[in-house]
Amino acid sequence: MDQLAPSRPEAEAAAPPPAAPRADPLPSPAADTAARPGWRTRLIMFGLPLALVAGGAGWWLLSGGSVSTDNAYVQMDKVSVAAEVGGRITEVAVRDGEQVAKGQLLFRIDSEPYALNVAQATAAIDAARVEVGNLAAGANTSAVEIAAAREEVRFAQVNFERQAALMEKGFTTRAAYDASRHALAQARERVRQAEAAAVEARTRLAAGPASGINPQVEAARVQRAQAEVNLARTSVRAPSAGRVAQADRLQVGQAMVAGLPALTLVDTAHPWVEANFKETDLADMRVGQRAEIRFDAYPGLKVRGHVLMIGAGTGSEFSVLPAQNATGNWVKVTQRVPVRIAFDEKPARDMIAGLSAEVTVFTGGGTVAGK
Repeated sequence: MDQLAPSRPEAEAAAPPPAAPRADPLPSPAADTAARPGWRTRLIMFGLPLALVAGGAGWWLLSGGSVSTDNAYVQMDKVSVAAEVGGRITEVAVRDGEQVAKGQLLFRIDSEPYALNVAQATAAIDAARVEVGNLAAGANTSAVEIAAAREEVRFAQVNFERQAALMEKGFTTRAAYDASRHALAQARERVRQAEAAAVEARTRLAAGPASGINPQVEAARVQRAQAEVNLARTSVRAPSAGRVAQADRLQVGQAMVAGLPALTLVDTAHPWVEANFKETDLADMRVGQRAEIRFDAYPGLKVRGHVLMIGAGTGSEFSVLPAQNATGNWVKVTQRVPVRIAFDEKPARDMIAGLSAEVTVFTGGGTVAGK
C-alpha cells in the first residue's frame, strides 16, 4: 500500500528556514583613494590644455599673426646659351646635369671657315698698306709734276711775251702769236691739274682724326678683328656658373644656327621662392618680414627667409591674355600677387627649380635686421 504523503503543516515544519539577507561590507580607505583621481592626473587633465591655450594666445599677441600659401615654387636664374656664329658642331664638352664654371667650354663649332676669313682679312690689310704706299708715291710724283708744269708756264710766258713784242713791231705772224698764247694757257692748265692730283693724293693719305691711321688700313684691321672674334666664337663657353640643362639636344655633326638657344644654364647657387599670395593677405605684409619655407619634396626641411620683393602687378596682369571684366556678367575672383622670398640660410638639401613649397610670412613680428 502506497505511503501517504505528509500533511502540509508537517512539510512546512520540515523545510529549512530562509537565509537572511547578507549585508555589503564597508569600503576600505585604500579602495576609496584608488577610485578618486590624484592631483597629478587633475594637473595633466586641466593644466596642459590651459598652458597650450595660453602659449598660443601669447604667441599670437606677440607675433601679430602670419599669412601662408602653398602656391609657391622654387625659382632660379636661367641663361639660354646660343651660338653667335653658325656652323657644324664638332665637339660637345658637357652633358646634361653637369655643374660648370664660368668660362668653361660647352661645345665647339667648325672653325675652318672662320680661320680662312681671318687670313683673308690679313691679306686685305697688306693690300691696304700697299695702296697707301702707292698713294704716297703718287703724292711725290704730283709734286714733281707740279714743279715741271710751273716751269713750262714760265717758259710759255716768256715765249708769249716775246711773240707779243714781235707782233707789235710786225716781225711775226698772227699764227705764231696765237700759238704762243695757247701754249701758255695749256701750261697753266697742267699746273692746275697737277695741284688737284696732289690734293687728292694727300686726302687719301690723310689719317683718321680718331685713330690716327689711314682709313683704308683701319677698315682692313677692323675686318680682321671681326673675323678673329667670329673665330673665337666657334668655342662656346659658359657665360656664368651653373648646372647644364637640355644639353642632350647637342649632337656632333649637327648644324647650329646662330642665335638659336642650344642649352640652358641654371644658377643653382642663388635660388629664391616665388610665392603667390592672395591679395587679401597683403594688408600687413612688408618687405623684410621674416618668412618660413617648407618643401613638398623634402618633408621636415624648414628654411628661414625674408620678403625680398612684392610684385608690381598680379599674375593675370602679366599673362598673355589678361582677364577682361568689361561685361556686366562677371564673377569677382581673388587675385594672386607674386612675392619673392629670399633665403637667409643655405638649405640642407639641393634646390631644384620648380619645386613646390609652402611659405609662411610673419606679418607682425617686425623685419629681418638690415633688410
